[in-house]
This record gives sequence, structure tokens and C-alpha cells, in this order.
Amino acid sequence: MITRRSLIRTTAVGAAAATLSAPAILSAQSWFAEYPFKLGVASGDPASDGFVLWTRLAPDPFGQHAGVPMSALPVDWEVAEDDRFRTIAAKGTELARPELGHSVHVEVSGLKPDRPYWYRFTVGSDRSLTGRARTLPVAGTPVGQLRFGVCGCQHYESGFYTAYRDIAEDDLAFVFHYGDFMYEYAYDYNYGPDRLPVPKVREHRLREVISLTDYRQHYAQYLLDLDLQAARSSQVFLSTFDDHEVQNNWVDDFAQDPSIPPEVFALRRQAAMQAWYENMPVRRSMIPHGELILANRRIAFGDLAAINLLDTRSFRTNQPCDDKWGVEPCEAVFDKNAQVLGAAQEKWLDDNLGRKDARWNCIAQQIMMMPLNRRTDDDQPELMYNLDSWAGYAAPRERLMARLSKVDNAVVLTGDEHQNYAGLLMSGEKPVGVECVVTSVSSGGDGQDQRPGSDRILAENPQLRFINDQRGYGVCSVTPDSWRTDFMVLDQVSTRGGTLSRRASAEIAAGPANLSIV
Repeated sequence: MITRRSLIRTTAVGAAAATLSAPAILSAQSWFAEYPFKLGVASGDPASDGFVLWTRLAPDPFGQHAGVPMSALPVDWEVAEDDRFRTIAAKGTELARPELGHSVHVEVSGLKPDRPYWYRFTVGSDRSLTGRARTLPVAGTPVGQLRFGVCGCQHYESGFYTAYRDIAEDDLAFVFHYGDFMYEYAYDYNYGPDRLPVPKVREHRLREVISLTDYRQHYAQYLLDLDLQAARSSQVFLSTFDDHEVQNNWVDDFAQDPSIPPEVFALRRQAAMQAWYENMPVRRSMIPHGELILANRRIAFGDLAAINLLDTRSFRTNQPCDDKWGVEPCEAVFDKNAQVLGAAQEKWLDDNLGRKDARWNCIAQQIMMMPLNRRTDDDQPELMYNLDSWAGYAAPRERLMARLSKVDNAVVLTGDEHQNYAGLLMSGEKPVGVECVVTSVSSGGDGQDQRPGSDRILAENPQLRFINDQRGYGVCSVTPDSWRTDFMVLDQVSTRGGTLSRRASAEIAAGPANLSIV
């Protein structure tokens, strides 16, 4: 709770004096020259008794300190059982601190399980729009169904966020965001479907982001998109990160450019992780420690599904073969000491998969687990892997597949590829799970049903059952007997108002690993 003493110590003098001595007068005035909630509101990391509420004060998103005084400011919040706020379930005050970009992370608890709530923020006389969030069922209680969304990869310049408007209007328990919330660079040009230059849909303000100020302003540009705000205010998010929140294809202390010393890259990574935390509805336990965020966590949806969220960047050994695309796999692919998750996170996942307290075991992560041969032309090497995926790390991948062979009803949800894929995960010759790779919100532009060469990739990878190259998101519908992932796609993102449709569904029956495409 904020006391009178702490408020005086941490709040701008004029604002604090008004708050303490004349609340009636303050209620009629704004503390800021412009509306401070321009970046919207969001909720995340749900539990059976609550969730995290987020906002960030930014009356001038691209100005110095986003137009906010360099003081800690009190922000009131309230949660209600109805959208008119007649029945208040929880309320309080949280400080928006300048050290964290005047972001607010409220961890609400004590709510009823498995139901919707509405929330809002107030600072001075300014009130945010109303957000909506849901609590989860109590872990272990019988649950008959679950429906949730999957999305990510949203390069601002590549397309409009029509998918988010559709997500906002959907009825979902939560949304898993697999990462690439923003992209750290601007395109110098865009290619059309015939590999000819076409205009960019819209422009980044910055060509590349390096400093904490850069990252904060870059997130602000993304968050000003009203379709994105609509989704974040109406759905509760499970947020993770991939590479572009920092730099393309980074892992651990390794930058994409090998000439950058690790200790220098660590400074950029630290700025990027702080900005990610400041702009995501995540718990205070995920505040960065230097350049590191402990992002792996598990949620249970009753006794129906356990969702294990992974971090496949922070603890990974460097990509083999210098991360070169279009080369035969080198010996480093088979390095027995290689890591994707790191030893501690791998043990954490192993322990979770052994708990057997849920009907379905879901791994929600970033990079493709299937080791696909990407060869599409006779002039290419006989075997081509994406070495920034699990295919570049044979030993840790084989360990995980062996673990999944002892797990019931394993489903892996993945992003990164800017395409839809569905296929079986194999331990030797045995199917041990199903992977559904969900396409991008905008990255890659309009796309097409299939890229040239997709038919050959399907033919050379018998475990793969489906490919599609359109933008959109995924919807997972789960019951005790089945798991279905609907691949929802848009006919275009280069202009607003694209039409959403279901391209296909991956259907999985409970029991031994199986997959049907319908």
C-alpha cells in the first residue's frame, strides 16, 4: 500500500500536494498536457485467482521520457465483476516508476476462478479505456473444454494488424504470444510476390534500435496501433520473446554480427530485455536481472491442459555452421554438449512433463522442433536445415524427443517461421507428439497459399502434413478427447480490412501421437 510518507517522497511535489490536500480539485484536472494512456492497457499471466494488469504512462510517446515527469507517480486501478464497474472486486494504487519507463504491473489476486473481469486505471483526472481479463479454473479441477489463441511475429512495416482485430473479437481463455512482438530494424525495401520492389505498408521511425530509449520508443510505435490495443485490452496474454525483441538470431551472449564482443552485446540485450518487461503484462518475478529474464513458467487449466512456456534464446549455445542457410549440416550440429534450453530449464521442463496432472501436455515455445529438410532445388545440398531451429541441435532435441516418448498427449506450439506447419514429432521411427507452427501476424506480407517448393518439402519430410504461407493466427480447441488447432488466415495484410478464414485444422485424438489435417 502507498502511504502518505512514501507518496511525498516519490511523487512530483505539485502532484503529491494536490493528491494529499485537495482530491476534489485534482479530480477535475489532468496532470499531463495530453492523454497519458495512449499505449493502451493489457492483462497477462492468468491464475485461478487473478492476473497481471499493465499500462504505461506516455502522453508524448516519442518525447523525452514519453512526456512524464521523472518521478514515481501513483496510478489507481480497479477490477470489477461487470463492465459498468457496479461491483468492485479489487482496487488499489501502484507507482509508475521512471526507472521502468513509467510502466505499471499490478498482480491482482483474491478473485473468483474461471470467469471474466473488467479493469481500468486512473491517474489524476485521466482514465484509461476498460480492459477485460479472465481467471483460470483451479488447477486439478475437472474441465471439459479450453479455447485459446496463438500469435506472434508482427513486423510493423510488413502489414496491418488485422489479425489482432479478429483476436479481440474472439472468445478465448487466453492468448499465447510466441514472440517477435517488435522488429529491431527497418526494411530498406519490400519485395512483392514476384520478388520485385513494392512500397512498404508503413514506416518505422527508427532504422535500427540500440539503446533503452530507442527500444522504449519503438515499442510505443507498435503499441499505438489500435488493432493491437484492442487485442491486448480484450484478451489475457501469455507473453514470451524470441529474437527480434533484441536482434535477429541472437542466442545467449552471441550477437548476429560476430565482430560485436559479448560484453558489448550484453549491454544491448540488457536494454532490450528491460524494454520488453516494461511493455508486457508479466509478473514482477520477470523483471530483468542484468540482461537476463527468467521467462519459463507453467500454467494449468484445471485438469485439462498444462502449458509450459519456454525461453529458447537466453541459454542456447551458438548456432552451428556459422548459422549459414543453404549449407550441409556441419559437425557442430551433433555436438553432445550443445544446449537449447540450458541445463536448468531443461530439468524444469522434464520435471513438469513428469507431473501427469493434466490430460494434455503443451510446450509453448519459439523455434521449430521438427528437423525439416528445406531442400527445394536439385542444385541445393542433399540436406538443408534451418540451423536457428531445434534441427541445428541434435543432442538436446533427441533428449527432448526421448522424454516426450514417455508423455501422454504432447502438443508443441511454435512460431518464428512466418508460415503455418503441422507435423509429427519423432523419436527414431516412433511418433511422440504433434507440432503446430503458427504463422505471423504481419511478417512476410500478404503471402500466398504455398511458397514455391513447398510441395517438395512436403514430399521429402513424411512427418510433415501441412504448409501454408498466409498471415493470421491460430486457435486451439481442447477437450479431454481431442486437440484441434485451427489455422486462421487473412487474404491480405497490405491493406486494411483483410478477410479472415479457416485455412485448415490440425486434429489430434487423445492417445498415441497422431495427426489429421481437415
